[in-house]
Amino acid sequence: MSEREVVITGVGLTTPLGKNTGECWSNVKAMKTGIVRDPKDDLPGFLQYTGKADEYDLPPDIPPKQMGQMKFLNRGALLGFCSASEAVSLSRDAIADIPPGRRALYVAAGDFTKLGYDFMYPAIKDGADKNWESINYERLNNSALNKVNPFFLLESLNNNLFSFLSAFIGFMGPNTSLASLSPNGGNALELAYRSIKQNKADVALAVGYGNWITEIPLYELEGLGILSKCRQGVQSYKPFDKNRDGFIPGEGGAAIFLETADIAEKRGAKVLAGIKGVENCIEFSSNHTFSVPSKVSKRNMLSVIEETACAIDDLAFIIPHGSGTRKGDRSELRSLMDILGDKRADVPLCGLKPYTGHMGAASDIAEIILGINSTAEGTVPATLNFRATEKEFSGLKISPSPMGCTKKHFLSVSYGVGGQSSSVIVEVL
Repeated sequence: MSEREVVITGVGLTTPLGKNTGECWSNVKAMKTGIVRDPKDDLPGFLQYTGKADEYDLPPDIPPKQMGQMKFLNRGALLGFCSASEAVSLSRDAIADIPPGRRALYVAAGDFTKLGYDFMYPAIKDGADKNWESINYERLNNSALNKVNPFFLLESLNNNLFSFLSAFIGFMGPNTSLASLSPNGGNALELAYRSIKQNKADVALAVGYGNWITEIPLYELEGLGILSKCRQGVQSYKPFDKNRDGFIPGEGGAAIFLETADIAEKRGAKVLAGIKGVENCIEFSSNHTFSVPSKVSKRNMLSVIEETACAIDDLAFIIPHGSGTRKGDRSELRSLMDILGDKRADVPLCGLKPYTGHMGAASDIAEIILGINSTAEGTVPATLNFRATEKEFSGLKISPSPMGCTKKHFLSVSYGVGGQSSSVIVEVL
């Protein structure tokens, strides 16, 4: 692999915390959460708590032809588009001399519901009896005519945002569209990073988005047994806490714009951070079941530390995945205990998902952006709602309040229920 240095010169966020990166970071510093109760009569109480992005900013320069195509972007894709637009807003004119074929684009959709399920649900609900045991097809047909968007199949395609963005910003080099659970956003960032490192592209955009707050995704996640019962309302999402019981879902978009250091220097761009290395691993459960392995991210973190030659002492803090599930957090904390060794009391850990809710692929990228802002301002964000962890992990440095830091590197980790994990070490410049 070549020695091209990859730097971050643009970021974008559209989350329950705010419609841009500045608003989101201000609310993290103020220790505010974007999780709210959204009352719905036909949903169990604990499914009425979500992280909802109430506002978003569309770019003002969308061509009329593409404006007409926006009806094919579903809710998550729309939030992803807004974040991507913010990430490239300061660079679009400046990179005009870079051929479109040297501009890479990788988009990760955290939406995993089967095609059309979410859109058809209102009509199916009207047509079903109260026990969901039979269908009145006349009611179903009438409801479908009135409640189902005729473009629902097109809106359900996970590569819509990729196609729309490619045309809007002219990124037509190495590319792909991903659709899966975490660490899907981390995978998109890794692909973007490697496209530049391997000299296949000069600039790259990594985008992650997700919308897990509509009824079908909520029921699917509940079926996996990984959602919090929300017994403490909006304060129920508490990663690493001994009383954790799952996560609260959210929606949002996040994007990072990358380029080579020499191009950034040549055009006088403000460099926010450099990516020192990205690694990806899969761990398998010893009992061959679809569950979290005993130490889900240990090998992955060791790999990225080795690749970057970054010592534990160099890290200002670590942002673990922090799903808030009993097994998931236990596996992750055991991984961190092994990695940190006798430094476990020295390196702060911060779980960021309670600020927004779990946004799927968007969280994977959003947490890196928030980490950049934190390091730049010399602070480690609080882990909201945390009080105390299990005795086994009591030596780890997890704080319910912000802490200061002076170092310039941080490690961000994401993993999924299948055992795949992604880690990145970032240096804030």
